[in-house]
Amino acid sequence: MNHIQACLFDLDGVLVDTAKYHYLAWKRLANELGFDFTEQDNERLKGVSRMASLDILLSIGKLTLEDAKKQELAARKNDWYVESISRMDHTEILPGAMEYLQACRENGLKTALGSASKNAMIILNNTGLTPYFDAIIDGTRTSNAKPDPEVFLLGAQELGISPDNCVVFEDAEAGIEAARRAGMNCIGIGSPATLNQADFVIASLAEMTVERLDQLEQAVGTQE
Repeated sequence: MNHIQACLFDLDGVLVDTAKYHYLAWKRLANELGFDFTEQDNERLKGVSRMASLDILLSIGKLTLEDAKKQELAARKNDWYVESISRMDHTEILPGAMEYLQACRENGLKTALGSASKNAMIILNNTGLTPYFDAIIDGTRTSNAKPDPEVFLLGAQELGISPDNCVVFEDAEAGIEAARRAGMNCIGIGSPATLNQADFVIASLAEMTVERLDQLEQAVGTQE
């Protein structure tokens, strides 16, 4: 087992919780189209692209629309979402995230963001997280969505660290699969039942310490 030299982070659900803003924007769109969109419905959109999410939403409302109209609706939803995240501040950083990023810095670990969001920079700048990253790979720099490993491979490349010396922090199954396909270690954030492909699972970064990275080495039989 190679020694961990870099930590790569997904954004939503790992460092901040912007899922609620996505949900409220989709719900508002559904309501304007004349039907309801529940939190249970929203579970189907996790880790799914904007246009694919719109298709799911329209199927719930039993609507079929022309492509031009769909583009217009997707843009409207995104405008509402951006309006919401533009009001975010440091109070919306998830528990333990800032402290763990600081610990990485203090212990000489490289850090990268690996997010599909095209609005990642708005969120990072508004919450004050931008200076904690050596590399930022977001949806403006990738062409393939997770579980394609592109976002994490680009992060490792920009950090100058081999994939097998990297660990990814992810809250979604597609993200964990992307980390695996990139040849990286992976720590899940959320439910062990859902994220069982991760090396181990924590409830939030509040449970994470740099010392716990040793567990990754133990997981493959290497002593501390």
